[in-house]
Amino acid sequence: MNLSLTLKFNLAFLVVFAAGFAATGFVADRVLRENAVQTTVRDASLMIEAATAAQNYTSDQVTPLLATQIKYAFVPQSIPAYSAVESLLAIQKKFPGFSYKSAMLDPTNPRDRATDWETDVIRRLHDHPELPELIGERATPSGPSLYIARPTRIDSAACLECHSTPSAAPRTMIDKYGPANGFNWPLHETIGAQVVSVPMSLPLGQAHSVWRTFMLSFAAVFGCVLIALNLMVHFLVTKRLKALSRAADEASLGKLDTASFSTRGGDEIASLAVSFNRMKTSLVEALRMLGA
Repeated sequence: MNLSLTLKFNLAFLVVFAAGFAATGFVADRVLRENAVQTTVRDASLMIEAATAAQNYTSDQVTPLLATQIKYAFVPQSIPAYSAVESLLAIQKKFPGFSYKSAMLDPTNPRDRATDWETDVIRRLHDHPELPELIGERATPSGPSLYIARPTRIDSAACLECHSTPSAAPRTMIDKYGPANGFNWPLHETIGAQVVSVPMSLPLGQAHSVWRTFMLSFAAVFGCVLIALNLMVHFLVTKRLKALSRAADEASLGKLDTASFSTRGGDEIASLAVSFNRMKTSLVEALRMLGA
């Protein structure tokens, strides 16, 4: 198969571009996806820190003020976990898919009962007490979601006043939630987790959009470079080589007077033309000597 110099050049360039395009696309996708995950982790961390701050505020300033009130009527606002959930409900309403839950294996409030996947997370935190938090991804009907879970442990004996046995708990709490749940919590063990879930569809979508724009721009730049290189090859190499070929053909047919080798430029092709002209001059001189 006879292939022109231009075609060979284009084929080689396309092979190199295809390999570079694939490698660049793969690396760019990995980097952009990692950035999207890190952005989601920051959002989730900010949300869980806000929940922790709400819990600490309630525990330090609200609960002591309502310590007497609980004897007459149970006030859930005095419970740190309850206040954290309620304070973040506004965020969840404004940003669908964002969620915070004080998930418990045996909660006092039924809404805090852990789901199946949350139970698995809590048990893993229980089995690995050295873990400060657990970060993972899970599939949801609305797309992938990232979660951060931090263990909930009972480290203060004061908490057992409400969560040791039903007989020791305040009567007002029993009246509100019943005697079946939220008791016999072990001290210094993981009994639940603060769980924040943040949807990844938006950051991943943005990452894919950036990736697509980048790859299209890369392909456009390649196209421009390919056109420019083809023009350069045509005018600087192919066209001049064809001119040399025609002149050489004329010289081989004995048309030495019309055969002309252009020596413009100082590159290798110009040097080749100089050599052809020298050969032509020598050939003409030799023919004259033979004719004489």
